[in-house]
Amino acid sequence: MTQIIIDKRYCGPPNSGNGGYVCGRLARHIPGAAEVTLRAPPPLDTPLDTIAADSGTWELRDGAKVVATGRAASVELARVETASFEEACAAELLTPVKPNEHPLPTCFVCGPARAKGDGLRIFAGPLGRHSQNAVLAASWTPDSNLAAEDGLVAPEFLWSALDCPTGYACNYNQESDGFDQAPLLLGRMSARIESRPRPGDRCIITAWPTGRDGRKRTAEAALQDEAGKLLAVAKTTWIAVDRDVQLGRG
Repeated sequence: MTQIIIDKRYCGPPNSGNGGYVCGRLARHIPGAAEVTLRAPPPLDTPLDTIAADSGTWELRDGAKVVATGRAASVELARVETASFEEACAAELLTPVKPNEHPLPTCFVCGPARAKGDGLRIFAGPLGRHSQNAVLAASWTPDSNLAAEDGLVAPEFLWSALDCPTGYACNYNQESDGFDQAPLLLGRMSARIESRPRPGDRCIITAWPTGRDGRKRTAEAALQDEAGKLLAVAKTTWIAVDRDVQLGRG
């Protein structure tokens, strides 16, 4: 058993950890591709236990409460959408969530209130393409403070970067070229990392919706470098919730 602490810097909602970041921290204990299910809002600045369960899964616990569970998984996508760095930068200008309207302005990944170098500031918007598939994109140039001991961007930040763009994709309606305002929380995320970039490398994130079933919304995402090399892919399941639940007040 080891302990981890989700620093308040890595919040999603104001009082809980960003889902992708937390999933990535637990996934560090799982060789290869992994699937992580969030069971409760991950508390900030709190010692959490990572425990290997008999079933081959890992658990992240806050005392007796299970916050998340993880297991090895095969993460295969039916398709991988791509974009150039220039296309991704142009898509950002069409991001649906304006700074004064952002539901979680301090989110580590997509919060506009976070300073450059503090938050990731990834603002996905729709690609200006006439296609039957709805695709969003964003650029990302990792900061030097995201490096692991080997000099490459730490894997939990790749999970983070693939998180919020899929939430944006889940709320995108291509027919109306508009976005729902439904509050969402990440429920499950699986990811496969092929290669990790270095800080300063210019990267492209693409994300696209894959389905809806009641309150559940699913999406997929890919991370590539500027030369088009695939770095990582992810699948996510988001849950539509009440605003108070999203903020941890429900």
